[in-house]
Amino acid sequence: MAFEVIENTEDRTGETVIRRKIYRTDDSQYPSGYRYALHYGFLDGQGVILRYDSENRTPGRHERHTPGGIETIEFPGMMELRDRFLNEIQDRP
Repeated sequence: MAFEVIENTEDRTGETVIRRKIYRTDDSQYPSGYRYALHYGFLDGQGVILRYDSENRTPGRHERHTPGGIETIEFPGMMELRDRFLNEIQDRP
């Protein structure tokens, strides 16, 4: 299986961390062609504030995680989802 790193960054501010890991892949587990995790949460493991990921137990499933739970989402495209994530977290503490 081949993969290409599109983005792999981590930014820490105070007690929070923003991680963006995006890989283009030909792995059949990821039919969209991307394996990704866009995460905003606490450094001490106290939980997620917002995360989007290509959940890997169910091929093709994309999820949005918040403190209120997990929901399955439609995948609009990788860069569109990345921009959505960044817009959602820009005004958060």
